[in-house]
Amino acid sequence: MKSRWNDGDAARYVEAARAAGQSDALGLRIYTSRIIGGDPDLVLHGGGNTSVKVTSAGGETLMHIKGSGWDLDTIEAPGLPAVRLVPLLETRDGPKLSDPDMVSLLRASLIEADAPNPSVEALLHAFLPFAFVDHTHATAILALADQPDMRETVRRIYGDRLAYVPYVMPGFDLSIVADRIYREHPGCQGLWLENHGLFTFADDARLSYELMIEFVTMAESELARKGVALSGPQLSDGTEDMALRARLEKALVREGSPFAKGAFLDYRSTAAIREHAAKDNVEAISLRGTVTPDHVIRIKPWPLIIEPDAGEAAIEAALAAYADRYRVYFARNATRSSEPKQMLDVYPRVVLVRGQGIYALGASNKAAKIGGDLCEQATRAINAAEAYGRFTPIGEADLFDMEYWSLEQAKLKVNAH
Repeated sequence: MKSRWNDGDAARYVEAARAAGQSDALGLRIYTSRIIGGDPDLVLHGGGNTSVKVTSAGGETLMHIKGSGWDLDTIEAPGLPAVRLVPLLETRDGPKLSDPDMVSLLRASLIEADAPNPSVEALLHAFLPFAFVDHTHATAILALADQPDMRETVRRIYGDRLAYVPYVMPGFDLSIVADRIYREHPGCQGLWLENHGLFTFADDARLSYELMIEFVTMAESELARKGVALSGPQLSDGTEDMALRARLEKALVREGSPFAKGAFLDYRSTAAIREHAAKDNVEAISLRGTVTPDHVIRIKPWPLIIEPDAGEAAIEAALAAYADRYRVYFARNATRSSEPKQMLDVYPRVVLVRGQGIYALGASNKAAKIGGDLCEQATRAINAAEAYGRFTPIGEADLFDMEYWSLEQAKLKVNAH
């Protein structure tokens, strides 16, 4: 992976920040957030987050952190709302915070009351004692992070430069665990989050960003060491069966469906997608889950799989079977919850056509395109993970907790339009 840092571009962002009465650090934060967000092999559609700590004119320490509803590739200053750092740091040694309490604390700490909600990982950013913190879901990292028992492999690749964090659900618990692990590994330059992604940090914007690029490149080299070539983003180049599309639309657009007012289908057929869709065990692989936890809120835990020649009756039967499987999944996992859960709709968001391609489904064109982009990246990560070893994402219980996490559902609503 190549660094996109450019001194001239960085200087222009600093100049723009000064002209707007903002700090140089915020200008650089906007710049490196955008070059991170501009690389689909680092983050996609609201994934990942960035922050910078600054001192206000009054001497107060603040942290600008990515706000909910913003994408890194187009982020501007309002998308990095400022929070007071001290109240966040006080939670480090305090009692466990519930999700609502954590959100309330973050909102109460905002400098501007009408700013967007700070990232659910704001506390983790706050605890790390560096000015700049970057977090991504890089494709190469996911191919390795979604492997079983990777602790020793990560140590072999990165030595003491990365500290290994076992999977913990994002939010307060992850912040506390990751902070403890960071403090147990003084001198590390990043955190490897099992089944999740990568954090890097530094007091310099360029260094934090280029550590991310370096560590992702090292992951690519580890894949290459085992003969796994991770391709870059691919454009759809396969021929779509328009009759199959029409049959899918007919089955989806009906009363009671989330697509009752219209189904938007985003078709992708790349070399990587066709490779994945042609696997004999594609259904078994698909049922393991998503490549990074937050994908589940957009594309559901698994796709619907159909044959290329599926007629109306076959599609109806497949949708019915999908709904039955989803209801069983919900019932099996909802009983563990300490709070009542209301089941989401039982329709898929991805339809995989064996050997041919993938349809991402949405109630809007934007939602369908986001799903298509996530599937394009995910299939490349899954192919690489399977070629390297075994694609092993978080288990069903953790996936359910993520899908039905109130904070993730709120994020989905913000991005719905």
